[in-house]
Formats: sequence, C-alpha cells, structure tokens
Amino acid sequence: MRTHPRAPRDLAQGRSSAPGLLRLLPLCAAVLVAACGEDSLPLDRPRPVSFRPTEVRAKTALASAPGFADQSGGGIFANTSGKVVRLRLDGSLGALEPHPGNSAQPGTVNAVFRMGPHSALVEAQNGLFLAESGWLISPPWRDALGLGISATTQAADGAVWLAHPAGLFQLRDGTLSALKVKGEALTGITALAAAPTAEGSAGVWFLRGGKLYVAVATSLVHFDVREEGAPLAEGEEVQSLAGLGPGLGTAGELWLLTSQGLLRRPKEGWRRVTLPQRPAQLLASGRFLWVKSSDALLLYDADANEWGLAQGIDTREFRFLSADESGCAWVQLGGETVAVSRSPAPRVTGLHQGMQVVEDGLVVRAVMPAGVDPEEVVFQLGGAEFRAQGEGPVYSLGGTEDDGTPKAYSFAGLPAGRLALGVVARFLDGTEAKRLVPFDYQPVSTAVLSWATDIQPIHVSRCEKCHITGPGRALNTYELWKENAALITAAVRDQRMPADGPLDPQLISLIQRWAASGAKP
Repeated sequence: MRTHPRAPRDLAQGRSSAPGLLRLLPLCAAVLVAACGEDSLPLDRPRPVSFRPTEVRAKTALASAPGFADQSGGGIFANTSGKVVRLRLDGSLGALEPHPGNSAQPGTVNAVFRMGPHSALVEAQNGLFLAESGWLISPPWRDALGLGISATTQAADGAVWLAHPAGLFQLRDGTLSALKVKGEALTGITALAAAPTAEGSAGVWFLRGGKLYVAVATSLVHFDVREEGAPLAEGEEVQSLAGLGPGLGTAGELWLLTSQGLLRRPKEGWRRVTLPQRPAQLLASGRFLWVKSSDALLLYDADANEWGLAQGIDTREFRFLSADESGCAWVQLGGETVAVSRSPAPRVTGLHQGMQVVEDGLVVRAVMPAGVDPEEVVFQLGGAEFRAQGEGPVYSLGGTEDDGTPKAYSFAGLPAGRLALGVVARFLDGTEAKRLVPFDYQPVSTAVLSWATDIQPIHVSRCEKCHITGPGRALNTYELWKENAALITAAVRDQRMPADGPLDPQLISLIQRWAASGAKP
C-alpha cells in the first residue's frame, strides 16, 4: 500500500494563532558590518605544508554534478550516461538498483545530495529518490517537492534541510516542512551550511540574494530567522558557505568564501584567512576544509589546526564533486574523477562522525584502503592506545572471536560526554595516517523503556508503511521487534533506516536504549 504524500507543512516563528496555522513574526534583520580593511580583523596566515596526496581513480566516467561521499569510503554519483552509481572505497562499482516497491523509475539523474552519514538524495528526471543500502527508494514525500534542489545540509539535531526553488524545507521524522517568513517562502537560496551562531546555538546558515542569514530553532516548529552581519570589506561579497562539524571542545564553525578571500567564525569571533592566491572553490565535511585557488589545492585539518598543499595535482580543469568526513575529496581533473586525500587514512565502520552512543558495546572496525599495508594499526580512546587485532585490511576495535567474528568493544569505563576515537595506521617509512571520529557517549538511563509506551509510536509513525505490507520485513509486533532488535538498532543508528530519512537523534537514542536495556514489552 503506497502512502499518499502530504503537502509540506509550514514552519514558523511565534505561537499558533488558529488551529493548524502558525503565526509568523517579522524577519529580524541585522545590518551588515563593513570592515574598514583587513587589518580590522584578526588574521590567519596559513603556512601550508606540502604533501603528496593519495589518489584513487573512479573506474567509471562521472558527470560534472554534485555527488555524495560516504565517510566509510566511496559514495553515490551521477555518471556521464545519466545514471546514478555507487562507488566503493577502491573506486569500483557497487550495487545500486531501483527498489521493487517504487512507483516510478528514476530516469536521467541530474545531481546527488547528502542526506545523512550513509544516505543520499538523488534528483532525477522523474523526481526525487533516496539512495540507501544498495537501493534507490521512492520516499512518500517525493511528489510534494519537484526538481531544482540547489543544496542540502544536516543540522546538529539530525534534521535535513533542502534549498529548492520553491523555498527552504526541513525533513524531520519523514515529514517535509516549509520554513517561511511573513508567510513568504525563502526562495533564491544558493548555499546552505550547518554551524553554531555567535551565541553558541546550533544554526542553519543560508545565502540568499547575496546576503547571509541564519535560522535558529526555538522549538521543533518555531525558528528565529535573521539576516546576520559579516565583517565584509568595501565591495566584498559572499559567494559560498561551508560548515565545519563539531570536535573535541568545539561545536564547529562557519566559513565564507567571498569575492576577496576567506572568512571564518570560530567561537572567538570572525577572522580573515589570507592565502597566497584568492580562493575560487570551497568544500567542507566533518573537520576538514578543501580550498581550490587558481593553481593550488589546499586542505585544512581543523583538529590539528594545520594546512596542507597538495603537490602534483593539475588544477587547470578542476571541479569539486563531494567530500567526506575522513578528509577525502572527490574531484574532477580534466576527464577523470579522482578521490584525493592527504594520506591513506583508515575508514571506520560502526561509528560515524557526531554519532550518539548509548549502548555499552559496539562492533567498530577500521578499514584500510585497497593496496595499503601498514606495519601496524592502533586505536586511541579514553587516553589509552592499544594495537588493533586482525591481519587487515579490516581491524576490529574489540578484537575477534576464534572464528574471526568481530567482538563488540565495551564503552562502560568511559566518561559520558564528547569523546573521539582515533585510528592510526603506521608505516615502515615512519609515516602515519590518522582518522579521528568525534562522538557523544551517553550511557543507558536507568529509566525502564517499553515497546508499548516508547517504541510502538515510532513504529506507527515511521516504520509501518514499509514493514507491515510494504517491501521490508514484517515488524508489526513486539515479538518481531524484539527478535530483530540488533538489526533495527544498527539500521537506525547508522541512519540507513527509515527509508524516507533518518530519525531524530532522540528517537534513535530511545530505540538503542530500549534494545540495550532488555527490549521490554
């Protein structure tokens, strides 16, 4: 049974003035602050260290269109034939097929956008589709939103934001909502980024008509939307945005590409970044920022506060397609598509950037790129370092059973809060490649959760349309949920399910806590 798509509901700022109608308050605008010159701002003068990048070439010809890069390797892209393809870590093709329950075939693919850590939004000739777990899935809200998406971003609370010719939309719990100001749609948005505001609140930033705005949630359905000041010099214009994600001791930061250079806003306030050449392209993911200037490609590692300059890259015909949280960027160099990274960094499965962990134990593994043979791989967590087990290319954080099955690693001895897992590959020549994955550890609460009170409402609102009479396995009873608790927990935790978009972190936490505390009825 196909769920009939609902029209996007409106998000507003203010109280409800009538049932089903939210009263919109006036847009709160700020005056752009013009700087008297570069000397009026603190300056960052990077001294990039040259590096010879690791390159992996896609084994198929990709189109010059935005794509999605998966932090565990590979990604989802459009090829030159107009089809959507899934790439593996080594650049080869993986399986990706239209789901048999779809109501339409995709047709020619225009572009691919990020939805979550492992899911992508595919804009095709016949509408929008979600790419997940080897399937192209038709979401129930696809008919409510046509073609023309210009950007997407995922906010700190897990909601996905989409910039579209019809306005700015939020996708939360499978429901598509339009954010409006004074009843008017926010059209003409050219860039989106998730980053904190000056006050430290989580914000969704957007560029509209050359002006910078930010939306800050005051509740699940109310937002404060305001034009935000940026210290621009005379004649300087903002061209693009990028947001660095949270790390240890920081909630992230906003970056601006302007007609004169780069501006960044860490928690201390705005700073200007001076480079030898004016930057032309900007792309960020996780804690890494890529910058393309006229003939140079630079990488900023926010955790290490270090800049690198890629050597041997011909940037005359260059285009960013996507980047992932490991510090890898997929780029077009002339007629080739190449994944470029500073070093053959380990990929991590079972734990993703910014994930909330509530279980006592997780199966977490490090995966080395094809052809990489380190002398040793070590994990770093909670101030301790220990050697990984396994012969590679896959290394287990928790070790392995006698039959090679990976064990879960127990987080029980760690303090609650923001932590980071480090994976370091060490080579015979003395070099290292490191991957750092920040995550939030919130141990299971002592409160008893139940299927009837806490979990069944989630099933009814988000799962039953596919997992009763739909294409998924049946999950319409407590017994079936308990039997499949491990599979369900992994799917929602990795944001592979539900098919129409990831759950809010609070709902993911509820499911994990319910399963971890005995899956009570």
